[in-house]
Amino acid sequence: MGSTPESVNIKVRYLSDQIEKLEYVGGGKSNWIDLRVAEEVELKAGEFKLIPLGVAMQLPEGYEALMVPRSSTYKTWGIIQTNHVGVIDEKYCGDNDQWFFPARADKDTVIHVNDRICQFRIFKHQPTIAFEAVESLGNEDRGGIGSTGTN
Repeated sequence: MGSTPESVNIKVRYLSDQIEKLEYVGGGKSNWIDLRVAEEVELKAGEFKLIPLGVAMQLPEGYEALMVPRSSTYKTWGIIQTNHVGVIDEKYCGDNDQWFFPARADKDTVIHVNDRICQFRIFKHQPTIAFEAVESLGNEDRGGIGSTGTN
């Protein structure tokens, strides 16, 4: 029998009563949690905005969250996350430390309250790392970037 995955609690303060509550799906479907837009946002092509997500959270000690766009975000609204991956550590946990999605629009768009534009999951902090300089790694070269196959 396999081991049971660790369960952790995350305190969530909802800063908007317009959005659906967070839901952990799990069970083989996905363990990324969708985040929703807390206010209607209109962006013109080329504009930037921090889109409020209507939540503040207290992550467990020793964990951080990675936030990324959903796979349909660009296709649906033409926005990209400007920092590409958001990292939120457990120290960002005040009552008004709202999570935001930093977006740049490539086309004119309107994003409505409760639209799911991004997702997050939590990870344990990286362990302490020591780097060791060596003359050789002792492994065969793979051939460089793009060398593992062709279309």
